[in-house]
Amino acid sequence: MTEAPLAHFRRHRFPAEIIAHAVWLYYRFPLSFRDIEDLLAERGINVSFQTVSEWAAKFGLKFAHLLRHRSRGHFSDKWQLDEIVVTIKGKKYWLWRAVDANGYVLDALLQSRRNKAAALKLMRKLLKHQGTAPRVMVTDKLRSYSAAKSQLMPRVEHRSHKGLNNRAENSHLVVRRRERRMMRFKSARQCQRFVSTHDPIANLFLLHRKWLSAADHRQLRTHAISIWREIAGSIAA
Repeated sequence: MTEAPLAHFRRHRFPAEIIAHAVWLYYRFPLSFRDIEDLLAERGINVSFQTVSEWAAKFGLKFAHLLRHRSRGHFSDKWQLDEIVVTIKGKKYWLWRAVDANGYVLDALLQSRRNKAAALKLMRKLLKHQGTAPRVMVTDKLRSYSAAKSQLMPRVEHRSHKGLNNRAENSHLVVRRRERRMMRFKSARQCQRFVSTHDPIANLFLLHRKWLSAADHRQLRTHAISIWREIAGSIAA
């Protein structure tokens, strides 16, 4: 009995499974492209870190888009919004982020301002992608949130208190770790591309292990991996 031929992405000599695995390693763990090159080499797969970089850029956003489409409508109706400063080539930017009550990232947007216009841009993007307004919105004391919410979602309950916004603040930690690993982002475009790709993949593997039994965790992890492989296969088809 012969084995089924491996699926390949168009014009790529490596099987889709290997490419998807390399992309998964990069966005799932705080690894560099050279780290992934070594991990693949240990398995007998000789590929340069430049090629891994090209795979991450080319296929990462495609995987993220499909994951984002699958998860639409499955998030909590309680949104938490927060922003952090990101310095790129000496210039300050603000990374605005929204998460739901369970810690899943709804969206992230890098902007050069921290005002009402920037808050409006994030909220419009959220409403477009989620397709509905939240029941409750939680933010810190930044007045731009209140001004933007009053204009776009006047009937939504707004809770403005820094102590209530821990989930949004904690969601920034992954970006901070990766920022240090990269020795800072090289451009605003690179930063936006990274968070836009990373967050849907992180959502898929956010399993809240603390509250699960070992058996339940293994079952959910297996399901997440099967979804990832299904998405990779759908692009290769």
